[in-house]
Amino acid sequence: MTKVLSEEIGTTKAVQFDEIDKAPEEKKRGITINAAHISYESKNRRYAHTDCPGHIDFIKNMITGTSQMDGAILVVAATEGTMPQTREHLLLAKQIGVKHLVVFINKIDAADEEMAELCEIEVRMLLDEYGYPGSDIPVIHGSALCALNNEDEEIGKNSILKLVQALDDYLPIPDRNLSAPFVLPIETAVRIPSRGTVVVGTLKEGVICKGDAAEILGLGVSMQTTVSDIEVFHESVPKLYAGQNAGVLLKAVKQTNIVRGMFLVKPNSATQHSYFSAKIYVLKREEGGRSKPLRDKYQQQLFCSLWSMGSIIYLPEDLPMIMPGDTADVKILLRQPMILKVGQQFTIRENQISAITGIVTEILPPLDVEIKGFTFLKPQPAVKVEGRRKRK
Repeated sequence: MTKVLSEEIGTTKAVQFDEIDKAPEEKKRGITINAAHISYESKNRRYAHTDCPGHIDFIKNMITGTSQMDGAILVVAATEGTMPQTREHLLLAKQIGVKHLVVFINKIDAADEEMAELCEIEVRMLLDEYGYPGSDIPVIHGSALCALNNEDEEIGKNSILKLVQALDDYLPIPDRNLSAPFVLPIETAVRIPSRGTVVVGTLKEGVICKGDAAEILGLGVSMQTTVSDIEVFHESVPKLYAGQNAGVLLKAVKQTNIVRGMFLVKPNSATQHSYFSAKIYVLKREEGGRSKPLRDKYQQQLFCSLWSMGSIIYLPEDLPMIMPGDTADVKILLRQPMILKVGQQFTIRENQISAITGIVTEILPPLDVEIKGFTFLKPQPAVKVEGRRKRK
């Protein structure tokens, strides 16, 4: 896409594969492991594009990338059709709240016409199965390889231009809350010698300006800092608006103290919680979920926004179990406090399956509990240590 748009629209910079799959393991295996961010422009819009891993072994990173999206392009190879990870991706996208999809059926040059048509029918049926309007979603046939090599313009370059046009036409412009206090989930942190620590993420709400005071929250930790600089795709800007992916340079914090899933927020605008009520749905085996009922004190990893955390589910006293396919009101305890809000969606995964999807309904007072050697602690008051705020 960046190659074609760089030729058609001069404001887009072409990005090579080695600039996306940078890690040695990615180059060795020829697959995307870590989510990567690039930018490109159509004639009408500018897009911040997140390239997510497709391999089923790296679903955690796929969740991280998907949680930042307003829409998505589902890529399916015409030579293979829908794969197990395709189902997993659609399920997670639906749970996380990605409402708008466009489909690109790739490798048309290596498949005959009948196979491509069968692939499209299969994809549309799968979209219907996961609650998307399969008959209405744009499906573009093409070949990324032909577009890269300037071969067969109709299925190469022109198919990419049709895909971009479908994005312009089908994906609505998201409504951003610019008046709220800023909230930036931290995807990664990088140390810049002699300058400070840069945190990277997509701003969910509000506006960040250079010089603003800020606070890093998560895992029961609170650190005070100041915004020194902001870069959006390697370009320094005075302000960062909700929806933009950027690197934010911070003062007086160490990169080693920042963990993916923490939040950069306006001071005193957010609080951390470890205990809450939720309405959950236990996925059936046909949906890629459990085949056995869910019992009290079920423990697994909970995924929400960019963070994941060990959790334990408490069922109501009058409910001994929850069968797959059923919904229930439960209480959930996190191993460490994180920022939570009523209405926030989450997913609980069990080994290689998504077992539960849910939504936060009420924040509860914290608990002190010890189970199977793991201690779930009440959040302690933050104290200032060597210029930083830490939990006692």
